Amino acid sequence: MNLIAAAFVVCMAFVTATLSGVFGMAGGLVLMGALALVLPVQGAFVTHGILQLVANGWRSILHRKYVRWDIVGWYALASLVAGLVVAFLSFTPSKPLLFLLLGLVPGLTWLPQKWINLDASRPPQAFLSGLSVTGLNLTAGVAGPLLDIFFVRTELTRHAIVATKAATQVFAHLAKILVYGAPLVAGSRVGMPPAWVFILAIPLSMAGTAVGGLILNRMSDVNFKRWTRWIVTGVGATYLVQAAQLMLG
Repeated sequence: MNLIAAAFVVCMAFVTATLSGVFGMAGGLVLMGALALVLPVQGAFVTHGILQLVANGWRSILHRKYVRWDIVGWYALASLVAGLVVAFLSFTPSKPLLFLLLGLVPGLTWLPQKWINLDASRPPQAFLSGLSVTGLNLTAGVAGPLLDIFFVRTELTRHAIVATKAATQVFAHLAKILVYGAPLVAGSRVGMPPAWVFILAIPLSMAGTAVGGLILNRMSDVNFKRWTRWIVTGVGATYLVQAAQLMLG
């Protein structure tokens, strides 16, 4: 990895952590695409998992009084199941397929709410969210819009939504690190950034999370949901164009 690419990763760690601190999912979507531009797919998955694990973990700590731990518990159990299944299948998407999946995932935010009867506050559906969201996270790299479907009908406030989603994603990203990071233990080369990139990116990710929390406090619940949908849709459209270029080129 050259110096420009390394600096790009460090900067995006801060920017995307700020986005996630505000909207709960947009940052992870942007970061995955940014990493896939400069890293091999497997290295991008592991790097994304590490940075997002820190960002989500710190966000859940900052907003810990709002976390619904019953939802997190069922989600964590389902994440374990999904991780074992994907690890057994040994699936790694190609870069064109990865960008295609990244571009399609935001479309989930436009499903009519009358079609959706999911509520993460119910234990069976909290387990289903962990199973489906972690499964998508391990194949597309991100799954924020799918996770959001399980929260649109809950009675949680914007703070509770962001805090609880952050806590659940700790387990989703941990699964990603374990599944795709296994070759590191075996000594395989996966195109990971040098250690100093993480040394700089991790505290910046934590700082971005704190900045995002300050912005979140100034938003209304209505604006929070409206801006989230449009931001992830715009990012998804960009990824679809990138996928088309890779497939045609």
